[in-house]
Amino acid sequence: MQEILHYKEFGQGPPLVILHGLFGMLDNWQTIAKRLAKHYTVFILDQRNHGKSFHQSPHTYEAMANDLEEFLESRWIYKTHLMGHSMGGKTAMKFAVDYPDFIDKLIVVDIAPKQYPPGHQVIFEALASIDLHQIKSRKEAEDILKQKIGLASIRQFLLKNLTRNKNGGFRWKMNLPVIEQYYPEILAPCLQEEDVFEGETLFLKGERSPYITNSDEKNIFQHFPNAHIKTIPEAGHWLHAEAPEEVLKVVLSFLAQ
Repeated sequence: MQEILHYKEFGQGPPLVILHGLFGMLDNWQTIAKRLAKHYTVFILDQRNHGKSFHQSPHTYEAMANDLEEFLESRWIYKTHLMGHSMGGKTAMKFAVDYPDFIDKLIVVDIAPKQYPPGHQVIFEALASIDLHQIKSRKEAEDILKQKIGLASIRQFLLKNLTRNKNGGFRWKMNLPVIEQYYPEILAPCLQEEDVFEGETLFLKGERSPYITNSDEKNIFQHFPNAHIKTIPEAGHWLHAEAPEEVLKVVLSFLAQ
């Protein structure tokens, strides 16, 4: 029996599922989920090897799309809106292509289906430099991260993954060894050349984010012929945290059309 992904559920109405990005967890989307719950039954999920979900190889988009299908079946959901950010956006694209009948509308947040260059090595090194058996507090962990990661917001984002063991000491919620092992798969394209999803799709990109460029548009429309691309002004890659009001406005407008 396959384990089912850990989730939280809010509101009532048509279902809407939200998937977080790399090193993230469902809590990253909880504020937005609660706002969307005025109109939808919103499910925020921890993807495999993240948050409180199971730790399991492989960490591939095919595996994560299958996890989502099993989650939906377990909840008797056979039609849903689906939104995913970054790695979660790639999972959402893969799911839409593999299980198109499940999708009502698709929203992809600041990611394209393409190959990305490695950019998280500093994070892997910073996390590895924390000896979980030695640290006595979260403050100590942050001080170690500070030596490699200057931005406080990124340190706080990563430290959400740090949790206390029942018998004292700390551990990571995420499955760091498997995530690092499959990091090349996370960067890889999530779709085959011939993959197409015909349903209504919205791509959101942050104006200051490098993740979706003008040159990606041809690739996006090749796979998603009914896609719209909308830029969120003044926002970077974490646009749901940086510009939540604008993201909510655009998402609600798209879903209501």
